[in-house]
Amino acid sequence: MPSPRTSGTRRFLGALATALALVATTGGTGAAAPAAPAGLREVMFVGNNWDGTADVIASRGDFHRVARVNVIPDKEERLREIYLNPVKLAFFLGVRTGPGEGHDQFVDDMYATPDGSAMVVSRPSFADVVSLDLRTGRINWRFPVAGYRADHMAVSPDGTRVAVSASTANTVHVLDIATGRQIGSFKTGDKPHENVFTSDGLLWNMSIGEVTTALDAPWLDWTKGDRRITVVDARTFETVRVIDMRERLDAFGRGDLSDAVRPLVFTPDEKKIYFQVSFFNGFLEYDVDSDRITRLKNLPGNPATDPDRTTWVNDSRHHGLSISPDGDKLCVAGTMDDYATVVDRETFAQGPLVPASKPYWATVSGDGKSCVISESGADRVTAIDFATGRRVTSVDVGDHPSASGSPGSPPTGRARGG
Repeated sequence: MPSPRTSGTRRFLGALATALALVATTGGTGAAAPAAPAGLREVMFVGNNWDGTADVIASRGDFHRVARVNVIPDKEERLREIYLNPVKLAFFLGVRTGPGEGHDQFVDDMYATPDGSAMVVSRPSFADVVSLDLRTGRINWRFPVAGYRADHMAVSPDGTRVAVSASTANTVHVLDIATGRQIGSFKTGDKPHENVFTSDGLLWNMSIGEVTTALDAPWLDWTKGDRRITVVDARTFETVRVIDMRERLDAFGRGDLSDAVRPLVFTPDEKKIYFQVSFFNGFLEYDVDSDRITRLKNLPGNPATDPDRTTWVNDSRHHGLSISPDGDKLCVAGTMDDYATVVDRETFAQGPLVPASKPYWATVSGDGKSCVISESGADRVTAIDFATGRRVTSVDVGDHPSASGSPGSPPTGRARGG
């Protein structure tokens, strides 16, 4: 079985494929579905952030689209609540003008329940997490997060719990994936972002600080807030470890780099982490046991992109990482430089630069042979062969794909950014 950090797909019952097709063709009206065929099938969710849908695509082969699911069936009700509350409205419009680039953010992360019957979605602009019945399209449960914006999620290795970042409340909630009941929560640094469960019973959260200001010069980095990695016991939610990458970057001789840790991936043995930071075209290697940064890979910049870092969306430059199931290759989304590339993990030798329009996450195909990236600037996803580093295929999806999710059970995780 692939590492909990590597694969972007999961198996799920054939009944789900039928239910998904029904949702796509009937709009989730609750009409009866035909009998499901026997057997298993793999798919991948693609979250279309700006139009509030999730495309369901094959997880290997030609990656064709299977269905499209509406993840905001309660849009009118949510908007009515927001417009009647001046504080909620202010934050709602703030998300639109800030991280949303003039658009509402309706989907960030998605996962399915272990039995494949429901999709769990974090919705930034609505500051909530919902479970959607994949046969009817209706909402099973809704959990409003603390504060005013929901962000990245992660699913526990056994598929029973989902962790979600409440980015304006500096809090991570951990929910029962079947009922939406909160099991626990913990405090983080400023603007919690990525969450990762590890096999040793820990939950890692990376806070990235303020990313919407124009105070982006290196000497103003201190204005971005308290950025740190918070590691907690995944059962008790007690803090086990806090990692301040500022200290580690300084010790490595790169005090010029931001300490806002963006996407990261673990090696299959979970002894090393590869991570991206704000404004940097490349990634770093961190040794978990020795607690130090050990290597850095600088990737090419794109002369065609604007060198003014204040123009890079949400302090990104390269934002999206995945790792092959064997741990030999890294796939890097060079977001603001408009390419993706595969890097040999041992030598750090890079493959060809595959042109891509603002790729904003990276995950792994069901067979483990390909890296799959979003192209949020072109409304498509693209598969890149880990072995050759070359494009396999591209598939059109909805407006501004910027998240990946994986249906089914058992959970095998994913690595991405957005």
